[in-house]
Amino acid sequence: MERRQRSFGAGYWCVRSSLALAAVLALASLARAEEAAKVDSGDNAWMLTSSALVLMMTAPGLALFYGGLVRSKNVLSMLMQSFIMVALISIQWVLWGYSLAFGPDHGHVMGGLEWLGLRGVGFAPNADYAPTIPHQTFMIYQCMFAIITPALITGAFAERMKFSAFFLFSLLWATLVYDPLAHMVWGTGGLLGKVIGALDFAGGTVVHISSGTSALVCAVVLGKRLGYGSEPMPPHNMPFVLTGAALLWVGWFGFNAGSALAANALATSAFVATNTATAAAALSWMFAEWLGRGKPTILGAASGAVAGLVAITPASGFVAPLPALAIGAVAGVLCYGACNLKTVLGWYDDALDVVGVHGVGGTWGALATGLWASAQVNPAAFKGAGGSAVSEGLLISGQWGLLGSQVIAVLVTYLLAVAGSLLCLAITGVVAGGLRVSEDDEFAGLDLSQHSESAYMFASSSGYGGHSALGARPAEQRSARD
Repeated sequence: MERRQRSFGAGYWCVRSSLALAAVLALASLARAEEAAKVDSGDNAWMLTSSALVLMMTAPGLALFYGGLVRSKNVLSMLMQSFIMVALISIQWVLWGYSLAFGPDHGHVMGGLEWLGLRGVGFAPNADYAPTIPHQTFMIYQCMFAIITPALITGAFAERMKFSAFFLFSLLWATLVYDPLAHMVWGTGGLLGKVIGALDFAGGTVVHISSGTSALVCAVVLGKRLGYGSEPMPPHNMPFVLTGAALLWVGWFGFNAGSALAANALATSAFVATNTATAAAALSWMFAEWLGRGKPTILGAASGAVAGLVAITPASGFVAPLPALAIGAVAGVLCYGACNLKTVLGWYDDALDVVGVHGVGGTWGALATGLWASAQVNPAAFKGAGGSAVSEGLLISGQWGLLGSQVIAVLVTYLLAVAGSLLCLAITGVVAGGLRVSEDDEFAGLDLSQHSESAYMFASSSGYGGHSALGARPAEQRSARD
């Protein structure tokens, strides 16, 4: 009897100990889960700051850069387009854009509507995208990328598209081109990033190749500006241009270093690569222009800096400083040549050289990522897509795999941007009653004809604020020809 009681007591003690151990283990598991989902205040602060920096790139950065490059009668229209783009895409992103771009995968090409109106996008981190910051922080950071991308395209059709057409085209393009492409490159299960294994740290394909290619389509479809090729159309305000370029340079650190999604060593590496490439491109464009035309210009230096920023964007989180220097140096010369080639060809009027800088520079940056991407800089990037190993850049590993993936990503981006832009322009033309302002409105300038405002008040006998750069008005030009 006594032995039976001792046996029962020992059994009870074992059961009680097992339950206690299970409880401890469960609590430990919960603690680990909570720790894994815990928001890092430093990372969150950096990402909110980066979001503000990227927003600054559009307004005032791009607004001033583009505004200074056009003629004085169109400066307000360029400022307006960049400013309104912030409002338009911010609403689109909250309502459906973010869900289409980063929502649960559908066929590797598009997110679903599960996160419509930010339903389910709260303050807890989403481990698929950024495990140490609130999901809404990641969302608003990506919103700033969605804003600036269609804003870049406006430089191609500057001085001739109706404001109503600009508004509708931008909304359609963001939905039909940008959102699917962002999902394919960065989204969970995306075709280019997760299946094919292409690398794009901060938007070489998603932002720059897509906007540059779409800019070419828009320039061809809309046709040339009145007087293009026969009348001088120089930038009207170089201080605006340089100020805008400087703001872009500063804001781009949020664009590239912020894409580390944490305040860590990778952010530092991307920051250094970005600054190095930008400096190299500004100098290489300046020297190329100096040799080619006899004098260095502010416009050339500013354009070179932007070209370097564009080219290093896809590679910034994957390359060391010396490859970044090479990427920037080549970008300056390459984009300078591309912009000059446009003038020589003369068959399209890309008013502010979006194609030459963003299209060509973005393509070079995407391919250069396939040359110099290094696991030493970013080990996590080479764990593989779909479980398969991703090779380092060709000049690092001697393997062609990554470069091949980059080529595929570039070609897919070209195809989507061309087809999507043509569709968006076709719909816009029907709904808005045409894409382009009338000849008289274009002569008067978009500031007056589209917004009834003028940036500068000059005494003039013409009644158009001194805008006489095109000589005779279109009706008078036709009469003279007749």
